[in-house]
Amino acid sequence: MPSATELLYEFGVQDYLYGVTHECKFPQDALTKPRIINSVINSDELTSNEIDTMTCQLLNDGKDIFIIDEKNLKKADPDLIISQETCEVCAAYTNQVNKALQILQTKPMLHSMDSHNMHEIIQSVIKLGKILDKETKAKEITESLEKRIQNIKKDQNDEKPKVLAIEWIEPFFTAGHWVPEMIEIAGGINMISKTGEHSRRLDLQEVINADPDVIIMMPCGFDVNRTILEYKNVLKRNESWNSLKSVKKNQIFAVDANSFFSKPSIRTIDGIEILAKIIQLEKFENLKVPSESFLRL
Repeated sequence: MPSATELLYEFGVQDYLYGVTHECKFPQDALTKPRIINSVINSDELTSNEIDTMTCQLLNDGKDIFIIDEKNLKKADPDLIISQETCEVCAAYTNQVNKALQILQTKPMLHSMDSHNMHEIIQSVIKLGKILDKETKAKEITESLEKRIQNIKKDQNDEKPKVLAIEWIEPFFTAGHWVPEMIEIAGGINMISKTGEHSRRLDLQEVINADPDVIIMMPCGFDVNRTILEYKNVLKRNESWNSLKSVKKNQIFAVDANSFFSKPSIRTIDGIEILAKIIQLEKFENLKVPSESFLRL
């Protein structure tokens, strides 16, 4: 689970990390760890439509999207497996955990991080800190995160723009779980989706009816450049899309979803700061956010 990998490095226990997933790319050192989980879908070579079609086909056929590297799993021989139950499409899910338990002779402790909102993301730091005997460090991390959130909350415009976050481009999906709350903390009025809800398919008419002032494109697992490529191929010449107020006013933004929005990690706080810079630029113009984390389309 990528967000768990990020948190383990934040706790400073990376030397005890003996296996990661194909999506564990942050920090850079995580790429040196043995892979326990791989995906059967090569998302780097497929369009968003092709990824969606293949994912739906695998789920309909009852086939796994993720596969276990048995050799690396046995070599890791873990005392603790950290998994998730938030989304079976985005990361290794219950099926893979059950298979891992069948493969391993010594049964490890299981810990599932199942966050759906910002409170649960912050609480996940506390819970894992207790398991790792890192409670002091967990408190230090969460206090820092909460302070950054309050710094955004305390400086808000009276007039709030209507903001729509789109999690997949072809077909459209809403951005669910923690993203609506991120938008509200950053000073926007979140449209269509609700905090804690799963993402769902969205049609263009719903977007037209919502009439958002700002649209944030954050395809799950994509960075800014990949999002721009999909946007140009799918939406740039779409007449109905181009008739939207937000498009006409040049209020469409691509963000690095893979790093700051798609995962329930502590880097979602960076995501809130990125959104604040987009939604309330005049107030947060001097706020520093990671380079190449967003771009106006």
